[in-house]
Amino acid sequence: MNLANNLNKRIKINPNDLSILKVLSHPIRMQLVIFLIERNYSNVNTMAEHFEIPQSTVSQHLTRLRERNIVNYERKGAEVYYSIDNPKVTAIIKILAD
Repeated sequence: MNLANNLNKRIKINPNDLSILKVLSHPIRMQLVIFLIERNYSNVNTMAEHFEIPQSTVSQHLTRLRERNIVNYERKGAEVYYSIDNPKVTAIIKILAD
């Protein structure tokens, strides 16, 4: 029996939690999440300017985060504001920051 199967039998890990870790493993997505935790919310243009990356790149990464229910969004007029929607994500980031 290999180590992964042995651990899986002893430790039950929710597949959704594993998908959170997988999506956060990308450095840009991790930085976007930290940015949103620190500021509570932001729009795409502000994040693109802050990280000096194209708005389209930020949007693509936010879409991946939305698909995993990590971020929430709210439209205010022409702007879309993003925030962290998952308390587990905030807890994971706090653990990693220690």
